[in-house]
Amino acid sequence: MSDNVVGNGQAGDNAHPGVDTLSYEQARDELIETVKILELGQMGLDESLKYWERGEALARRCEEHLDGASRRVEDALATER
Repeated sequence: MSDNVVGNGQAGDNAHPGVDTLSYEQARDELIETVKILELGQMGLDESLKYWERGEALARRCEEHLDGASRRVEDALATER
């Protein structure tokens, strides 16, 4: 199975893996696809809101990863001094 595949192959609310299980790259890639889907504007309001909420969660996950990386860099620089 390709690493670029998102979801578990089942339609419905549980079609996507939990955001907290995603690596930075996985969350970023899914967020990019989510934005593309939303930009098409071809969904009803309810479906659009589900994508929007997923996108918000993915963006938060990316921020968590970036914040953690930033802290590790700061810690590494602090120990060098």
